[in-house]
Amino acid sequence: MNNKEYISSGILESYILGQASPEEAGILECVMKNSDEVREAFEEAQKTFEMLANAQAVTPPNDLKSKIWAKIQQEQKTADDTPVIPIQNNEEIFEEKKELKEIETEKSSGGGWKNFAIAASVLFLVSIGANLYWMNSQAKINDQIVKLESETKSKNLAMQTMQQKLDIAANPDMKKVVLAGVDKHPESKATVLWDTNSKDVYLNVNSLPKAPEGMEYQLWAIADGKPVSAGMYSEDKDGRIALANIPNAQAFAITLEKKGGSEAPTMENMYVMGGV
Repeated sequence: MNNKEYISSGILESYILGQASPEEAGILECVMKNSDEVREAFEEAQKTFEMLANAQAVTPPNDLKSKIWAKIQQEQKTADDTPVIPIQNNEEIFEEKKELKEIETEKSSGGGWKNFAIAASVLFLVSIGANLYWMNSQAKINDQIVKLESETKSKNLAMQTMQQKLDIAANPDMKKVVLAGVDKHPESKATVLWDTNSKDVYLNVNSLPKAPEGMEYQLWAIADGKPVSAGMYSEDKDGRIALANIPNAQAFAITLEKKGGSEAPTMENMYVMGGV
């Protein structure tokens, strides 16, 4: 069994998940010490599983909204040590004011009129205050729910992206080409995944500086000594969307070009290169 067959056998995933037997784990650890290809595949799989685990870490329950509202009511009741005032709609407030007005009309004494006027004012203010408090609390709850929904959506999208990258990397037809940094950019690194069956080329950027405004990274395939454009790189394509279809290549390289790409590589702007 060669390295590619060993990597695609599923032993890396079993080891990471703790499902490998002691004998299988011992063999894998020994192989990784003697094979850079197997060790790099293991590190890539481990990184992917960690990102998938983080993406799945938070799943808000369906009844989150009602629980948050109940918690706010409980804390408010504890702080004030007073009964919660029922929330009144505009129709109820109108009916109460109407009844109070009728009672006030029936009272003939000046003192009685003043008492009912004060009662009506107090009742009206309490109703308005209760409604304002409810609306303010409801707005805060809605903001929290929107934020959680947005975070969950982002995590789910990240999980789907990682799963796509994992499926592509695990394809046994994929040929892995490591691109190392040139003299001017020794810290740069990228990996080309070349499907030997379909000839589609994927690019996984491990370490490249962020492209300046108006510039893009362009992948090149060196075929028969001539550079051929293999597509423009962007973060949303990283490791999961094919940049081009390259039937033949002896090497790959990446240069920084003006947005939209170039017909020929700008050699002084080359960042990484690697042979097939």
